Amino acid sequence: MAEQEKIKLVLIDDHKLFREGVKRILDMEKEFEVVAEGEDGDEATQLVSQYQPNVVLLDINMPGVNGVEATRNLVTQFPEVKVLILSIHDDESYVTHVLKTGAAGYLLKEMDADALIEAVKVVGSGGAYIHPKVTHNLIKEYRRLSTGDEDPSQALELGYKEVEYRKPLHILTRRECDVLQLMTDGYSNRMVGEDLYISEKTVKNHVSNILQKMNVNDRTQAVVESIKKGWVKVR
Repeated sequence: MAEQEKIKLVLIDDHKLFREGVKRILDMEKEFEVVAEGEDGDEATQLVSQYQPNVVLLDINMPGVNGVEATRNLVTQFPEVKVLILSIHDDESYVTHVLKTGAAGYLLKEMDADALIEAVKVVGSGGAYIHPKVTHNLIKEYRRLSTGDEDPSQALELGYKEVEYRKPLHILTRRECDVLQLMTDGYSNRMVGEDLYISEKTVKNHVSNILQKMNVNDRTQAVVESIKKGWVKVR
């Protein structure tokens, strides 16, 4: 049986200790291979050209060419490469700006190892990943637009409208509904497990079932679709 092709990664961050920690986590996964490291946006372009990675993990705040500019350059020059942003900012304005620039994911530096691994797998397989805490902030902002606090045409553009809340018990179990709600609240798998008194492995199984039943590729899509359908509350 042929060995599965690895996801090749380039890691760009000007903080060496943080970069080493991220690399150590990634190196523990047999599906990943960190092929190069750099410290700024200029290096990012050079290293991607040289090593042709699948995913670039890119710090948003760097000297010289920052993460936003570097993302724009990479997406333009290497459209097949996926950019996963690493950031300390959970403000939705940062997220929407960088996603519009072309990034495939946005991960907070307060992430745990599981979130990092999941994000790389999702983005590396062609999906999108937004840190659960950031997803929650984005959804709260979108819902604010949809309730008339801002120009209602903006809410219409985003596809949000007021809908009656009802649990999707026609496709999900009650426990899966609970997990889906906590995902919308911005909980990580570990936090969901602590809240529901179940193991993190059980949470992962529930999340996998939810994605399959909803026919979506990742957590972000599941949460956004659930908001639109009125299956969860934005709290």
